[in-house]
Amino acid sequence: MSPPDSAEITSDPAVAVRDVSFRYDSGVTALESISLTVPHGSRLGILGPNGGGKSTLLKLILGLIKPTRGGVEVLGLPARRATRSRQVGYLPQRLNAAWNAPLNVRQVVAMTAALDIPPWRTLPPDVQRRVDDLLDLVGMAHLAGRPIGELSGGQQQRAFIARALVSRPRVLLLDEPTVGIDQAGQAQFARLLEAIHRELDLTILVVSHDLRAIAAGCDDIAVLSRTLHYHAAPEGLTPEVLAEVFHHDIAAFAHLRHGNGHRHGDEDHVTQPPAGENPP
Repeated sequence: MSPPDSAEITSDPAVAVRDVSFRYDSGVTALESISLTVPHGSRLGILGPNGGGKSTLLKLILGLIKPTRGGVEVLGLPARRATRSRQVGYLPQRLNAAWNAPLNVRQVVAMTAALDIPPWRTLPPDVQRRVDDLLDLVGMAHLAGRPIGELSGGQQQRAFIARALVSRPRVLLLDEPTVGIDQAGQAQFARLLEAIHRELDLTILVVSHDLRAIAAGCDDIAVLSRTLHYHAAPEGLTPEVLAEVFHHDIAAFAHLRHGNGHRHGDEDHVTQPPAGENPP
């Protein structure tokens, strides 16, 4: 698999959020004066507490909602247009749904590619090759014929990431990708993201409340709780910023920051809020 043609890469940033505020119809302000620039090929982690606006920001980048003020562009295009052109891949939060449909892993991954193909036609050979290449990339080739409902949570996540990549997106958004995955699985997931980033040269945004999931696989971190509290490399993030945002004991983060843990595959305990997020 080859990364996107460099001739297609514009001088615009991959994602540009410019002075964005968003207020729900109820009058609750979810985001206030957010400005964020994500260069092509970078890996940004968006960290914040439940209800801090992370999911709202993700919806704005996907073009599912429009900002009350400001603007969002993805690949130099209005956010909704970039998503509709399938230049944005998206992995939503994993649902605890029962996958009882008689679909195997390869069929689930191919679903996105099949959207433009009449149901009476088979997938073109080049698309079939891409499905197989992506299954190999995410380490699921040996389970391609296995029913999706028989997989573990971590294996399903890998299959769904492959499905998000079938349309050759240039930006990949992941919403709470490690919820329900144990610490060993989180370390494996960080290595998977690194391999995907290296192989496909994607811009990757990971939204999470989990510091470990963010720090292990991202170049930069944006700390968000209605306003943007921090945006730079993980090493510069201070316990004081996290205390302000999360309002809970973050002593374990100091342990990680001062060298007793490590970013890739660290399994030391880091205090964190409950999983999941309900936007305001």
